[in-house]
Amino acid sequence: DNDIVQPAIGGGLILIILLIGFTVMQHAFAGGALFQGLFSDMERQALAISGSGDVVWDWDVSRDRIITRPDVSRQLGLPSGSLHGPARDWLSTLHTEDRDTFRTTLDVVLEQRRGRISQCFRLRGADGHYHWFDLRARPVIGSDGQVIRCVGTMVDVTEQKKAEERLLHDAVHDNLTGLPSRELFLNRLDAIISIARMEQQVRPTVFVIDIDRFKQVNEELGISVGDTILLTIARRLHRLLKPRDSLCRLSGDQFAMILLSEQEPARIAAVADAVKQAIRTPVTFARREIVLTSSIGLISWTTTQESAEEMLKDAELAMYQAKRFGGDRIEPFRPAFRSNDNNRLRMEADLRRAIERSELKLVYQPIIRLEDQTIAGFEALLRWDHPRRGAIPPSDFIPIAESSGLIVQLGLFAMQQAAEDLYRWQKQFPDLPLVMSVNLSSRQLIRRDLVGDVRSVIARSGVSPESFRLELTESVVMDNPEQSAHVLEKLRMIGIGLSLDDFGTGYSSLSYLSSFPFDTIKIDRRFLEDHSARGIVMVRSMVKMAKELELSVVAEGVVDHQDAQQLAEMGCDYAQSFVFGEPEDAETTGKLLFEHTTAAKS
Repeated sequence: DNDIVQPAIGGGLILIILLIGFTVMQHAFAGGALFQGLFSDMERQALAISGSGDVVWDWDVSRDRIITRPDVSRQLGLPSGSLHGPARDWLSTLHTEDRDTFRTTLDVVLEQRRGRISQCFRLRGADGHYHWFDLRARPVIGSDGQVIRCVGTMVDVTEQKKAEERLLHDAVHDNLTGLPSRELFLNRLDAIISIARMEQQVRPTVFVIDIDRFKQVNEELGISVGDTILLTIARRLHRLLKPRDSLCRLSGDQFAMILLSEQEPARIAAVADAVKQAIRTPVTFARREIVLTSSIGLISWTTTQESAEEMLKDAELAMYQAKRFGGDRIEPFRPAFRSNDNNRLRMEADLRRAIERSELKLVYQPIIRLEDQTIAGFEALLRWDHPRRGAIPPSDFIPIAESSGLIVQLGLFAMQQAAEDLYRWQKQFPDLPLVMSVNLSSRQLIRRDLVGDVRSVIARSGVSPESFRLELTESVVMDNPEQSAHVLEKLRMIGIGLSLDDFGTGYSSLSYLSSFPFDTIKIDRRFLEDHSARGIVMVRSMVKMAKELELSVVAEGVVDHQDAQQLAEMGCDYAQSFVFGEPEDAETTGKLLFEHTTAAKS
């Protein structure tokens, strides 16, 4: 019986207490039973239950006495009852920025005799740290129409506020160095330029600092060592600045400064030289000294500068000019840098920003199985939609990416995005054995981390290695055939496919071809455009040779369906050209696959 009776009694007591709490709250907010302004401990406990266990805040206006239950003083590490007393006694514990708002809020409630108290404020603990509280209370009106007390709850929201502050800080600060981000840097520079237009003594100078050949450090020593070096450089640069100056991290190995403390050209040049020397000072790591150099571009503000973005871009152009001269150099901006002769520098600067702002995207061109005209897979191709210049052809920006080293970032982005899109389509269309091809540059091929990058892409995306293929041109492979063979063997061990692109246009040595672990060749379009008897013999010979080496064959640039039929008869496996589909974005490609599978079922 006790198993039944005891829970019932316990439940009944809880219900009674909750009902008491509800009744007390109802009367309190109606101004009924509490006209004498007295709360018993039981009533406060009931309020605490109805307030979901938060701290009850009770201000007896007639006696000017605030009481909290449980006692919030203990939560702050203060002596018990320290905050039980007149409202004015809270002011010394409140944060200075919150005092006026707290005082005004209470005054308004007393004066208007209605409304609610809704305020977040900070109370200082015994250790000097502040705790955030969210106060929600309502006035209780007596029989004379005056406020006799205010009753409500206080909630400790310190952790929530800290989380919000961390998110806000992370949004505008670099996670590694803690320095302001590009966005915050530009906001500050905009504000300074606005002041400079009115105050003649304010003349900011912007520095853009790029660590020369820092990618080699990452490749040779690893990312973690590179991060440690960047932290060291950030601290050195910060020590050079005065309180009025600002430092930010623009991107991986780029920093920017706003110099306000110096106006004279000679003093600005001295600061630039100090920056250069700070970076040149060897960094000691694992008993070895790492010596770095930098390319520094700078520009001082003039009335012709319209925005922070323009000023930063000009400083970047000066920095790229310094790199063009071999690095380890300081280059002040000159208007000639904006000329057509320096379009390449501007495009490189724009390309760096495009990577940071995710302006680049992938499009996918279908690869058709000639045997049955079904979609066998796609080649992923990079596209850049410039915010001002519109679509920029890959032939314009890929060479710049190659020479600047940005191709490594672009290549990693292409691999990851293509793998993720492929995985999604494989899940949507499980009956289609799709394969994804991604181009690989010579810069990527010689990277020590390439094999690890590919493994990571496969693992993160969830695609099977057999459905992922890397394409390389003959010239890329022949830049360093021995190293290429070694890296390609490691890639094949992962299980991915390897395709030799533009076959027949370069070295095309049979001895080399048999030495590399390719499973596919792509015949260059120029051979397909030659419809002479000799051209047909050349294509047929390539297909036959590939088959004898057990390689699949993809024909690029097929002119029409008649050519496709002829290639199929030769034994060519696949074709890729505008005849079968133009490169499209991921959304359009998904629709194409849906239509393709629907048509196949019907």
